[in-house]
Amino acid sequence: MMEWTVVTVLTALVGLLAALLKPLLSLHGAITRLASSVENLENQIEDLVRRNNEAHSRLWHKCDEQDALLHNHETRLQIMESSRVKA
Repeated sequence: MMEWTVVTVLTALVGLLAALLKPLLSLHGAITRLASSVENLENQIEDLVRRNNEAHSRLWHKCDEQDALLHNHETRLQIMESSRVKA
């Protein structure tokens, strides 16, 4: 009778271990995939931010060029208008 009790306890322990081990291994796999996905997403966001900053720099540079041209045009118009008023 004692031997069957030991066998029953060992069987129960093996079943408990298997019941706990399968979800833990599944969770480990999911965490590994998520970590890889997050790392990939971080790299993509860094690239997006870098390209966004470059695009904004180009836009601001072009805007500054346009401001200079507009200022030049306004100055020429003011000179023409002031010479017309005097004449």
